[in-house]
Amino acid sequence: MPIPQKSVLRTRITEWKDGIASAADDYLAVEEPLEIRICGKPLTVTMRTPGHDRELVAGFLWTEGLIESVDEIVNIEPVEGSQKGNQIDIGLRDGFPQSIGEGRNFISASACGICGKASIDAVRARGLRPLQSNFTIDPEVLCTLPDRLRAEQQVFGRTGGLHAAALFGASGELIALREDIGRHNAVDKIAGWALLENKLPLSNYIMMVSGRGGFEIAQKAIAAGVPMLASVSAPSSLAVQLARELGLTLVGFLRGQRFVIYAGESRCVVKRKSAVS
Repeated sequence: MPIPQKSVLRTRITEWKDGIASAADDYLAVEEPLEIRICGKPLTVTMRTPGHDRELVAGFLWTEGLIESVDEIVNIEPVEGSQKGNQIDIGLRDGFPQSIGEGRNFISASACGICGKASIDAVRARGLRPLQSNFTIDPEVLCTLPDRLRAEQQVFGRTGGLHAAALFGASGELIALREDIGRHNAVDKIAGWALLENKLPLSNYIMMVSGRGGFEIAQKAIAAGVPMLASVSAPSSLAVQLARELGLTLVGFLRGQRFVIYAGESRCVVKRKSAVS
């Protein structure tokens, strides 16, 4: 998978190793603000890694419940004259969404995810339905996903500084992968790719994310129709609660030949240890 333009910056560093300092070239993951506008009106600013910006914007609007169909999108274009292309305007058929009121706050950063929805109540209010997918995956296949994810992280391989979200089929085949300095942005890019390609809902796939499986990641996966979410680290308590309520299979600590299922065990065909009499 090619590295998106402007996502990597070459820089000069001083490296200290075994008591000796030396000059060298290194690569940094780029972090820049992206202002999202709807029909010319500012909506939010997110810190992201440039690349797949159209997918990021489309996925953000979808996972935040601001649009219900790709048919609502008229266009997604950079704002003319904006510095470094860091402003994107999305034209919607019905104009600026009336659902955005004083109580909806979209302030995001690469580390914390989208702020403003303090509890699961906000997700319930959006009307997300419980996942009904019959998707299943073999545990042995599941255990291969972290290595496959890491092998395809081109920007991470160059910089060591990005998160990733990837979509896999039941046989472990990689469907799509996106990287970003914000883990929630990587998930939005996957959702946006699926939306623009008319592949939603993603009911026959598993999503694998680097880092932890937090609440924002879980709710965005559910919004995209993903029945199973796996991460290399731990989920949060709110993510587990949301997964159990809406039927998301949530897997954490997926490393080597070990993982932990926090919700939705039926989608992972596991053998149980016989009880000792």
